[in-house]
Amino acid sequence: MALKLGFARVFCALLSLLVSFPRAHNAKIFNVRNYGAITDGRTDNRKAFLKAWNEACNQKGISTVYIPKGVYMLGTVEFSGPCKGPITFLMTGDLMAPTGPSFGTEKWIAFRYVNKLIVKGGGTLDGQGASAWPFNDCDKNTNCKSLPISIRFDFVTNSRIKYIRSVNSKNAHITLFACKKVNVSKIELSAPADSPNTDGIKIGSSTDIRISSSKISTGDDCIAILSGSTNIDISYVYCGPGHGISVGSLGKFRGEDNVKGLVVRRCTFSGTDNGVRIKTWESPWRSTASNFIFEDIFMDKVRNPIIVDQTYCPHTPCNQRTASHVQIEDVTYRNIWGTSSSQIAVSMQCSKNFPCKNIVMKDINLANLGREGPLKSWCSYVNGRVYGRQNPPPCF
Repeated sequence: MALKLGFARVFCALLSLLVSFPRAHNAKIFNVRNYGAITDGRTDNRKAFLKAWNEACNQKGISTVYIPKGVYMLGTVEFSGPCKGPITFLMTGDLMAPTGPSFGTEKWIAFRYVNKLIVKGGGTLDGQGASAWPFNDCDKNTNCKSLPISIRFDFVTNSRIKYIRSVNSKNAHITLFACKKVNVSKIELSAPADSPNTDGIKIGSSTDIRISSSKISTGDDCIAILSGSTNIDISYVYCGPGHGISVGSLGKFRGEDNVKGLVVRRCTFSGTDNGVRIKTWESPWRSTASNFIFEDIFMDKVRNPIIVDQTYCPHTPCNQRTASHVQIEDVTYRNIWGTSSSQIAVSMQCSKNFPCKNIVMKDINLANLGREGPLKSWCSYVNGRVYGRQNPPPCF
């Protein structure tokens, strides 16, 4: 019986190889070096990369834009579709952004209107953020100029991003906007803990997004789920340092879409400011944040392991005139354990006009690293129920 099973596995593996080989064999390769790309780390290779992309995008069937090993300086570039077939951006080399703040552009690299895109290869995106961070004065200047995001995906569908690394982004590392059915896995994003606004992944107006098996170390949110995002699944992500995984901020602008359907599971937070967070502004703009599950999560020296903040105000003055009008409902926290570096391990400050509804907490077991005394929960305007072990003791 064992021999038959072994033969079956081998046969299936060979069959899979034979089925996949024609796809790889028939893919046409567009090597950026054949279009004039230079690996000296100084010459701007935008023209060469765009030529390779445009030819690959207009190729019927499967095509690959290939970036061989080496260091390529690359100015602001946008790879646009729609393309005539599936396309792979195979980045085995390293891409380097220009130094300085690069004001006047919202992104360094962008992929737009592409279906069946794969970005992979093991290469590194170096945003050279240290040369730009001193120009970020958004904490004291409401009219501050934005620095460019390292890589944007806009209106990208049925796609995969895997085995890439991004370091020292000037702003966020990766953003997904109006994307659908995108799988992000086995990536590594890193910037110093004190680097401003270097979010790992920001997701807005997107649906069916999967993020898994990745490490994110930043100076802002490891992952931020913004307005209009639905059906987001995050698993096996290591976050730290950073501000944790956040829903929001929400409610700042009129007409924001709801956020619905988020699962964060089997993740680790180490030394972060927050663990799992929902944050909304005190404003009159209505929307809903609902159907969230946070489960099987380990907290290691996290300042705010579980936090809901409906009075979010990162920089004063905020001129709040009304309680938040974002309705938070149907949120479950299950099997969350580890250590809190502050006495308030669970903080739920909900809106007095729209109290949090149907909040469920089951098996929360957090220990205190500080000297302030036993851990505490701090809640206001929360309706919900608790089950199983609760440390700190529940406050609703």
